[in-house]
Amino acid sequence: MQVARRNRVSTPLNPLDVVEEIITANEWTFERTGPEELIVEVAGRWCDFNIFFAWCRETNALQFCAACDLRIPPPRRAAVRDLIMLINDKMWLGHFCITPDDYMLTFRHAVLLRGTPGVTNEQVEDLLDVALGACDRYYPAYQFVMWGARTPIDALAAALIDPVAEA
Repeated sequence: MQVARRNRVSTPLNPLDVVEEIITANEWTFERTGPEELIVEVAGRWCDFNIFFAWCRETNALQFCAACDLRIPPPRRAAVRDLIMLINDKMWLGHFCITPDDYMLTFRHAVLLRGTPGVTNEQVEDLLDVALGACDRYYPAYQFVMWGARTPIDALAAALIDPVAEA
């Protein structure tokens, strides 16, 4: 089904300009690889993340990918896929996937900006908070499945335990 679209009156602002401001404010290392691509490196709780932002002017969408420093070995790929299915079922925004070329665990999300003048600082901050929070929260579950010989269900249950206090 094709959705009817009205002619766009104005050209939307490049949301990567807002992303770049936030990245600079956080003093993260980044590279603007072109007018519609930006790559940033962020230290997480368990690993470093390579984050990729891409803006598609035609659809006015901002795509976000956070690759965890975690490659899935061949014998554990089926179990990790099962774990991804369980985790994605619990998520409201974004999803985890395995990149087909290098079997790296990646969090992905896209924001549609049609009808808006552009992305806000708060939207980018929320996107980063949600993504990095999910990556940090579920990273141990992936480790449990890959190296701890845990089942996906057991690994997810262990990762979802919230500590009551710090020792």
